[in-house]
Parts: sequence; C-alpha cells; structure tokens
Amino acid sequence: MDFTFDEQQLAVLELAEQILADRATPDRLNALDASGDGFDDKLWADLAEAGLVGVALPEDHGGGGAGFAELCVAIEAAAEHAAHAPLYEAVLLGALPVARFGTAEQRARLLPGVVTGEILLSAALAEPGGNTPYAPATTAVPCEDGSWRLHGVKTLVPLADRARRVLVPAADEHGRTGVFLVDPGAHGVRAGRQDTLTRRPVYELELDGACVTADDVLRPPGDGGELLDWLLPRATAGLCVQQVGVCTEALRLTAGHTTSREQFGRPIGTFQAVTQRIADAYIDTEAIRLTAWQAIWLLDQDVPADEEVAIAAWWAAEAAPRVLDATQHLHGGIGADLDYPLHRYFLLGRWNELALGGPARHLHRLGTLMAGTATPQP
Repeated sequence: MDFTFDEQQLAVLELAEQILADRATPDRLNALDASGDGFDDKLWADLAEAGLVGVALPEDHGGGGAGFAELCVAIEAAAEHAAHAPLYEAVLLGALPVARFGTAEQRARLLPGVVTGEILLSAALAEPGGNTPYAPATTAVPCEDGSWRLHGVKTLVPLADRARRVLVPAADEHGRTGVFLVDPGAHGVRAGRQDTLTRRPVYELELDGACVTADDVLRPPGDGGELLDWLLPRATAGLCVQQVGVCTEALRLTAGHTTSREQFGRPIGTFQAVTQRIADAYIDTEAIRLTAWQAIWLLDQDVPADEEVAIAAWWAAEAAPRVLDATQHLHGGIGADLDYPLHRYFLLGRWNELALGGPARHLHRLGTLMAGTATPQP
C-alpha cells in the first residue's frame, strides 16, 4: 500500500485548502455559530462550483468521476478548517449510495442537482433505541400501488431541514430491511430540531405513515443489506478521516501556542514535560491518520476492509480524545476561550468519538473478526 497522494488527490487537496482558507474564516464561523445554522450556503456553492461536491460522483451526471479516496481528501480538509460544509453527511452518506445503488431514474433525478449544490441528500441511520440499520424498529408497510408507508422514529439526522431526500432503512412485516428515499417535508414526516455540542443542529424524524412512492425505493425490503454492507464501513472511515483533520489542526494550533507563549523567560514548548505531551499527541495523530487512510485505500479499491475499518475506528475513538485533552491542557485558559478556535476542534472531535460509538465497541468487533464470529457491522 502506498498512502502518498497521487496527482489527482493533491489537486483536490490544493483546491479544497484554497477555498476553505478563504471562506471558512474565524469571523464567518463565529457568525454561523451565532445564527444557529449548521450550513454555509456560500461555501457550499463555492465547493460545488469548483467540482468538489461532486468529485466522487459519476461523470455522466456531471460529477468528477473520482473515487472514495478523493472525497475523503476533501472531507479531511473540511474538518481541518472546522467548515460548515457537510461533505460527509450530504455526499458520503447521501449521494454515494444513490450513485452506487440507485435506479437510472433516481440517479438522473438527484445526482446532477447534488453536483451543482442545488440538492442536498442525507441519511437517517440512528434510532432512539439503539437499533442497528440492519434491524431497524422503523417499519415499512406496502400499498397496492407499489408505494410504502413508513412508521417509526429516526434520530440525529443531519440536514433534515433542507435535504431533498433522506435515506431511511426500514423493515417490512417479515423483518426484511429496505432503504427508502424519504422527503422530509412530506405529509406524515415531522422533523424536530436537536441541538448538539458542536452547535450544528441535527433532527429527529417522526414517520407517521409517511408515503414513499415506488420511484423512491432505493432498495426494497430484503435487498437493503447489500447497500448497508457497502455504506457503513465507508461511513465509519469518513468519521475517522474527520478525526484526522480535527486532531491535525488542534495540534498545529498547540504547536504555535507553545512556541510563542513564554514562561520563566522562555517558550513553554522548550520545557520537557510540554515537549513530551506534544510528542505523544503527534504520535497518536499519526496513528489515526495511518489507520484511517489504510482503511480508505482498501475501500477505494473495493477490497474487503472490515478489520482495517475496525482498527481505524478504535484509534479515532481512543486516541483522538487524548490528543484533544492534551491540546486543551497545553493551551491553559485560552483553550476554553470561545473567541479562540481550539474549542471547535475539541467539540467536533468529541462528536466524532460519540458518533463512532466509543473505542470498546470497535475493539470488540475487531476481536470477533479475528475469531471469525463477526456479525454484519452495526
């Protein structure tokens, strides 16, 4: 494996860094936080115009035709800038499954608008009871005209206030799981805002007989497992690469602070205890980076990567909190100042950790994979 970025990936990184550095400024981020809006319309339009929103989507629908790795390059850059740009939520969770599993009509109806930034997609993978997407409590009842009625509750759904469609796993009366494209503004759907520690809202979707036409069935009951087998490892890897961006920038801020902050007549970064703490944080960050990109590289090649994804998820959930705690500690009081950018990375990292489910979960899964007793990834 060679994790060195190739020419195309470096071009994506350079373009993303240029746009994000110009648009995701501290003043802009402060304004978005104050507004309570988790979406930056102007930044999203710029990313779409530059071809970054559609970089991994098919060329015949206006996309760049690149792979999963190129999208992850852009996702890492967005996390490094703490940008309000939902490449993970709208593209990885929403658009990529449509591109991979959608009908020709679904792809033609949705993907060109995603590429131009006019259409947002999302996914509702979590439920209040902790049910997995493979065995959701949300039910799907067939109608005579080929449509379905969905009943249940989904939680922590991103972009439900503005998404055109949300991918919703639901099970029929026989317990067979399908995946449906739900209009969050349709009759029978209620979206209730949930405020998070990142100050970027998500939503609880209550489905009370929400009608899904035959044209919006992404995978019928019984065929949803194939889509989930493909999507969930990539969703986990996407969270891991977000942790890479978060830890990288938090560490960079800390290096700058400990170089300029003086105590007892010299920079605090020259003290052995501080140096050792930064070195440990750097090692952890590089371990998160290496394992995340190992998993991404394999997934980009469509090679089975269950063990590598579990390893990456363990490092992202276990080591990132150590990095973020160290960066907060080494900043002293300024680390808790909301006018200073470090707090964004601390909160985003904690959110990623919680979204991953904690390190013990992935350590247990890795053990079952090595023992050959693993069940489908939850």
